[in-house]
Amino acid sequence: METLHTEPGLDLSPAQFAAFEQYASLLYEWNQRFNLTAVRGFEEIWSRHFLDSLTCLRTMRGTPMNRVIDVGTGAGFPGLALKIAHPEMQLTLVESVEKKAKFCAEVVRALGLENVDIQTARAEELGRMPEHREQYDWAVARAVAPMSVLAEYLLPFVKVSGKMLAQKGKDGAQEAKLAENACTALGGELERVLPVTDVPIGTLPGVEARTLIVVAKTRGTPERYPRRAGIPSKRPL
Repeated sequence: METLHTEPGLDLSPAQFAAFEQYASLLYEWNQRFNLTAVRGFEEIWSRHFLDSLTCLRTMRGTPMNRVIDVGTGAGFPGLALKIAHPEMQLTLVESVEKKAKFCAEVVRALGLENVDIQTARAEELGRMPEHREQYDWAVARAVAPMSVLAEYLLPFVKVSGKMLAQKGKDGAQEAKLAENACTALGGELERVLPVTDVPIGTLPGVEARTLIVVAKTRGTPERYPRRAGIPSKRPL
């Protein structure tokens, strides 16, 4: 990657840049065999995956980030990028597709990342387990599901006073408004909708603009949520 543009306000050390370069190389290699992502060039990986993931820090920076869970992480986005930028966080990655979970494990091993837990599981199942339920400062996800479905995946993980963050596309504000009732039912309250307009992500071919949606956890999630695996997507709140 010849040109490395970083997230505004974030200073990365040479070691962190080297970690991102190694991550990109691993993604490039694994893509030849497993087609983890359609993005293949190093510059595109930086802009579409790393930089896109790091925009989450615009809403997360200055808040507790001790425990973070990334649901439907795929090849590790945004979770592993955030971990490289903030190595002190305890990170849990949730990915139900085994080959993607194995890739994340290889990145963690190769980069020597500590305090990363990888769960090959469904969010609906994990969200009912005491060791994960309402244990996290932040639950994050990128392009996983419609907002009303995503709220049921994420909010059960978030402790009261914590937050969920959804990375959505250009229609994120509309999605957020339509999901307000679902968020309320799950113990959340829509806090912020932030368009991301000043990074290359919106200008790359085939990549739409981003919106960051923050939902604050104001009270406990009712015991009946999340519902059984598959039900949130079939019958959104």
